[in-house]
Order: sequence, then C-alpha cells, then structure tokens
Amino acid sequence: QVQLVESGGGLVQAGGSLRLSCAASGRTINNYAMGWFRQAPGKEREFVAAITWGDSSIYNPNSVKGRFTISRDNAKNTVYLQMNSLKLEDAAVYYCAAGLFGTSEGNYYSWGQGTQVTVSS
Repeated sequence: QVQLVESGGGLVQAGGSLRLSCAASGRTINNYAMGWFRQAPGKEREFVAAITWGDSSIYNPNSVKGRFTISRDNAKNTVYLQMNSLKLEDAAVYYCAAGLFGTSEGNYYSWGQGTQVTVSS
C-alpha cells in the first residue's frame, strides 16, 4: 500500500497562493489516480481535484475550478496542488489520496494525514 504525506499548508492572506505537496512512499504512484480532498470545520470532506496517471484532470466546478491546478511528477513520486486566488472559504484540512480516478471518496484507498490551510482576511 502506498503511504502519503502532505506538506505545504499554512497561513495565507485572501488572494494569495500556496502549493501543497503530497509525497508518496512504499509504491510508485505511476499506476494510481491521485486526488485532493478538503474538510472544513463542521463540514463534510469534499472533492477538490484529481489527476490520472496520464495527466488528465478534473476539478470541483463549484469551488476551485480556474483557481487550483493539480499536477504530478511521477519521477519524484509526488503530487501537487497549486492554489491561487485563495478565498476565506478555502480554509480547511487538505488530504491527498491514491486510488481510482473520480470525485468520490470511495474511489480512493490510501490517504494522507492532511495539511492545514488557513486563509486570513
């Protein structure tokens, strides 16, 4: 099973940018789709973005499309989430996941511990 560790979270002002990283170990991510999810306090975890092994990607159209970009570097066994024009409502714990391509949590069977993103006004 692949192990995932997220990093890059922190405090940023609204309108700013952050890049999250998800480093994988144990197995190569080459054969996995990779996804990012997030969970804000008091809310359910929601899909953010996903990318196939072939670099096709999808985004949550209601919240992040056009502002966030998911990418992967298979040679480094790492997935990234570039977040631009951050809004207060983007504040959440962000989770990286590996599994089958899609927007459902049930598609993914390996999860990281999460990294906190805080957005200030």
